[in-house]
Amino acid sequence: MTLPKLHACALMFALVASPALARADEKNEPNLSDADTKPIVVPFTLLSSGHFLVSVKLNDKGPYKLIFDTGAPTMLLNNRVARDSGIIHASTKKPLFAPFGSMGQFVIGTLQIGGVTAKQVTTAVMDHPTVAVFSRVYEKEHGPIDGIVGFPFFARYRTTVDYQAKTLTFVPNGYKPTDVMQAMTNSLIRASQQGGQPQIIGAAGLWGIRVEKSADDESAGVIVSEVHPQSAAEQAGLKVGDRILTIDSRWTDTVTDCFLAAGFVKPGTTVPVKVLRDGKETVLSVTPRKGY
Repeated sequence: MTLPKLHACALMFALVASPALARADEKNEPNLSDADTKPIVVPFTLLSSGHFLVSVKLNDKGPYKLIFDTGAPTMLLNNRVARDSGIIHASTKKPLFAPFGSMGQFVIGTLQIGGVTAKQVTTAVMDHPTVAVFSRVYEKEHGPIDGIVGFPFFARYRTTVDYQAKTLTFVPNGYKPTDVMQAMTNSLIRASQQGGQPQIIGAAGLWGIRVEKSADDESAGVIVSEVHPQSAAEQAGLKVGDRILTIDSRWTDTVTDCFLAAGFVKPGTTVPVKVLRDGKETVLSVTPRKGY
């Protein structure tokens, strides 16, 4: 098996990951008795890409500029900010296999966005290429962009977006989110221990493509390595060699990113898929089919 195949993901199966995650998290019931339910309003900057940019303090250091993304299953910080805020230390060593300078997963002691403070927030630390691209594009106007605010933070609140006022309103819900990525890993481990066969997980919709990315590929997007005949992908015009940049405006810079983005799309729903083909970006409309 070649190295790219080790990073390949088939988006053509119909077994759904989310029920397993729900079962793994169902004991983590909200506790509203101790929650202060007073709404807290926080301003954001709307980037030309449509993303929200927020000012964040980490362990009382900062502020730093992060993208607030309700589609992100985890927090993400680059190495510079993680070190500056004390989340990782100078002595922290990189894992043996560390794509994009990944340092692993750590815990933020306190995370503040405006008047909102969350404690013990898990985060991945890595120099993600897409975050680096956003930083280069917007640094002159907004300063460096150092990561993403995702599920481990926003799951703790009922969040309302006011596009006209450019504000986010947070109401604590008493929920303490578990680690989504760890829950998925644990689910797979349990399944493999019960009957000896690993559980296959894929997007709910049938796309009919296989994507891959080699370990030394630092460009945005993932490569389409296979398109099944008469599939939703073929009907939409996807071709082998296309580089998928986004699915329904969600980044697809790794195979995992692509898997997660595809998983958010309900079968029968048509979504835009941005691809790079022959050096030019184009947007295709793909409607994944209902699985079995």
